Amino acid sequence: MSQFKPGLPSWLWSAGSLNSFLERYEPRSPVQRPSTLQLRKLVGVGNYQFGQGMGSVLFNRKVKIECSRKTGRIRHIYYQDRLIATLRPKDGYLALTLHAANIILSKVKHPPNLVVVQTEVSDAIKAGGDIFAKHIVSSNRDLRPGEEVIVLNEEGLLLGVGAAVLCGREMCAFKRGVAVKLRKGVKEADWLSEN
Repeated sequence: MSQFKPGLPSWLWSAGSLNSFLERYEPRSPVQRPSTLQLRKLVGVGNYQFGQGMGSVLFNRKVKIECSRKTGRIRHIYYQDRLIATLRPKDGYLALTLHAANIILSKVKHPPNLVVVQTEVSDAIKAGGDIFAKHIVSSNRDLRPGEEVIVLNEEGLLLGVGAAVLCGREMCAFKRGVAVKLRKGVKEADWLSEN
């Protein structure tokens, strides 16, 4: 005579069917390789946000992703065990890290989301300070407010990553106001990795 197990359907009584049931509903591992569909989504978002071909520059089969346990959606993207981007749930765009900026700069000669600032203000920007319009030397004219930008000085050194406040044309034309809200400066990232 089989035992009655309240709350469980009869097909779950055998150990084999219970194991197969649990395998289907166990939470995914925190960091995993993306499926083909997830990788195509990341490449598509990268191409849309940064320009044609930029998605495949950032994302390949070597990346790993971390999905939300609640929704199953992609949250963080890693390359060589370092966070390179976060997929923002609010708007579906990518928020880049300094590691992603290094990847882009090493593979693309003139990335579309580049802002160049005066070398004299490099230290303040490295420490995480926002960038004022009067300090901008050049920027992509097609930048729009809210877009992700990579900030370099006139010597070509990476200073940080952030979000544009002004459009590209205004950054070069205006002499007052904040042009880029810096999310992470190079010195700030060094300090965080030491602690």
